[in-house]
Amino acid sequence: MRTSPHLIKPTPLQVVMLKVAVALLPGIAAYAWVFGAGILLQILLATVTALATEAACLKLRNYPIKPFITDGSAIVTAWLLALSLPPLSSWWMVVLATVIAIGLAKHLYGGLGQNPFNPAMVGFAVMMVSFPAQMSRWNAPLSLPSVDLTSWQQFGYILSGHLPQGLSFDTLASATPLDSVKTALLQQHSMSDIFSGAIFQSADCLSFLPSSVALIAVGYLLGGLYLLQQRIIAWPLPVAFLTVLLGMSGLFHLINPAQYTSPAFHLLSGAAVLGAFFIVTDPVTAPTTLRGRLIYAALIGLLTWLIRTFGGYPDGVAFAVLIMNIAAPFIDQYTQPAVFGRKPQQGVKHGH
Repeated sequence: MRTSPHLIKPTPLQVVMLKVAVALLPGIAAYAWVFGAGILLQILLATVTALATEAACLKLRNYPIKPFITDGSAIVTAWLLALSLPPLSSWWMVVLATVIAIGLAKHLYGGLGQNPFNPAMVGFAVMMVSFPAQMSRWNAPLSLPSVDLTSWQQFGYILSGHLPQGLSFDTLASATPLDSVKTALLQQHSMSDIFSGAIFQSADCLSFLPSSVALIAVGYLLGGLYLLQQRIIAWPLPVAFLTVLLGMSGLFHLINPAQYTSPAFHLLSGAAVLGAFFIVTDPVTAPTTLRGRLIYAALIGLLTWLIRTFGGYPDGVAFAVLIMNIAAPFIDQYTQPAVFGRKPQQGVKHGH
């Protein structure tokens, strides 16, 4: 029996997750180049923890383990979460965040397809609220500090919390670009003074030099374009998110460039590109209608800019996504198109 030409065979979930993992590889490679190989150990720790937690939850729920643990969804969640944490986070932070993401944010609501919140962003947000000091401990890009850690020294610090004799984390620490700008603005520094600092003078945040932080955003962008080309994600979500984020930052930067950063800065620093193509596009927690997706992603972009500009956290992607996850069912409800062949009846309310 031949299949009708208008019927499209759905892509298996394992294939979708494999392509998402492949799309993350350029960003992971850039991340390791900029911050060191410690991220590779964090990804490994998150992956092992995610698979173990997934298996444990499936066992407790009397579900077959193999079909679900091999679908790749837990691995993608683990990778996204690891990439969201500081590059040298202690092993227990990676493990705890992953257990929260898989055990609570995913399986507590019924598993894949039932979770109302993005699991990776729940894990990140819980860690950010619970351990703000540890979540702000970012090491500088390898091109900046006077003392660099080797890969084995990074692995040792993640696993044991100890650095080679004579070194302290303060020697390697550096505020993120978003955090540097927010802190300096609160101290009444002008934008020209802020961008004369060492981290910006080295062009690590605003250029496409091989050692720059912006290279990570380029890696995520390449992966996102691959997902669009493969039709794994829908274009309205990243386009609406980036349009509003860049539009708002561009408008306020045009009005007062001494107080508000440029669209390029918002795009290339923080989790903007990662969020646009890998987080906002989560099909489980996003609306299903075209108009709903545009509204949903646009509001995430607006909230991200508001939190970055006026909020207490340097980056706002995770919190913006979680807030809009709550609103997604309502957006879907009020953006459903009329049933084919029927006209909306005036004055008739739903449920009557």
